[in-house]
Amino acid sequence: MGSGMTLALDGMGGDHGPEVVIPAALSMLRKNEDLQLILVGDRDALNQELARARPELKTRITVRHASQVVGMDELPSQALRSKKDSSMRVAINLVKSGEADACVSAGNTGALMATSRFVLKTLPGIDRPAIISPIPTGEGRTHMLDLGANADCTAEHLLQFGVMGSALATAIHDIEAPRVGLLNIGEEETKGNERIREASQVLQDSHLNYIGYVEGNDIFSGDVDVVVTDGFVGNVSLKTMEGVAKLIVRYIYEEFSKNWFTKLLAGIAMPVLKALRRRLDPRRYNGASLLGLQGIVIKSHGGADALAFENAIQIAMLEVRKNVPQRISQLLEAEEKERRAV
Repeated sequence: MGSGMTLALDGMGGDHGPEVVIPAALSMLRKNEDLQLILVGDRDALNQELARARPELKTRITVRHASQVVGMDELPSQALRSKKDSSMRVAINLVKSGEADACVSAGNTGALMATSRFVLKTLPGIDRPAIISPIPTGEGRTHMLDLGANADCTAEHLLQFGVMGSALATAIHDIEAPRVGLLNIGEEETKGNERIREASQVLQDSHLNYIGYVEGNDIFSGDVDVVVTDGFVGNVSLKTMEGVAKLIVRYIYEEFSKNWFTKLLAGIAMPVLKALRRRLDPRRYNGASLLGLQGIVIKSHGGADALAFENAIQIAMLEVRKNVPQRISQLLEAEEKERRAV
């Protein structure tokens, strides 16, 4: 790693809190010598988990006490009003103050988005932040947004998602002109509702590398780098993908466990099975970015284990190094200049 960075971790978020966050934090500190971490949450609970940590790692950890925790089923409005000293809010405040370069939380998605938007504010030219995550494909990965922050979107919102997704793909993967597709129920121009057709026209008129409509099965083809959709469809699509991946792994293991002969075959095929399981493992893709904010916030899956939470920290580090919010701002400015020139 180049110059050092500091990340704020919400130590109490998610289904498991410190028992997942602390092991993931220590593992990332071992792998990244220039990394500093601020662990936010109940001081006693965090220090208890840190008790067995190596002293040289502890020197790069600061514990910041927060007296409240946002519940996983708490209303975002309630969290904003009554949980001003929650581990989530304090961690985001550290990004706002500049003490941390990014925040990672496995907490309540709605509360995280609402609090991040309230504290950090959106980038100029962005109406709504969106949730984006990498999706594995045959060629590597594509990025899809929105995955649940905005159920109802206008054509202008979908254009902004395209700009943000394109900036991320360029920053993270050095793709010069990311191929942007709009998720639809068919590739023909007449397909889809009025809002989708309007969004397609707006995207077509932009300076993005818009390739037109893509269908659900195209997400995995490797023929598109950024898939744009509203948060309702995006979230349903993501949960469906996760469910199918688990089902495939389960079916394969069931078939190999049927009798002594299939078990023998399983022993021979074990390296292949392990490799397949690893490729389909959703933990390797854990860590969704809340794009469009004036700061970097990464959402980890609420049920994430230490390996999955590590991956979310890794994404935060990458976005800090690549200065993703600034890249989005630059692309938005270029888009606005082009519009004014027309």
